[in-house]
Amino acid sequence: MSLYAIVRVAQSLIFAEPDPALVIWSEHAGFFWRTWTAIYVGGMAAFITWLLAARDAPRIAAFLARALPVAAGILAAQALLVP
Repeated sequence: MSLYAIVRVAQSLIFAEPDPALVIWSEHAGFFWRTWTAIYVGGMAAFITWLLAARDAPRIAAFLARALPVAAGILAAQALLVP
């Protein structure tokens, strides 16, 4: 989920989106594309992490435990700043 938050914040800073309340119809669903991008990249990261965990599982587990608060912070920042 933190990857979705990063993509959402980056898109909001780089590209200005119209107000959804004023748009009657759009061929682009931003949530849909951001979600699929996050799933695609997250799947690649999960596969690489799985391969690395086969070599040194305790080290990967420690890294993931330290990364969890960072991911939660990114997700919270996205939810509060760029809803």
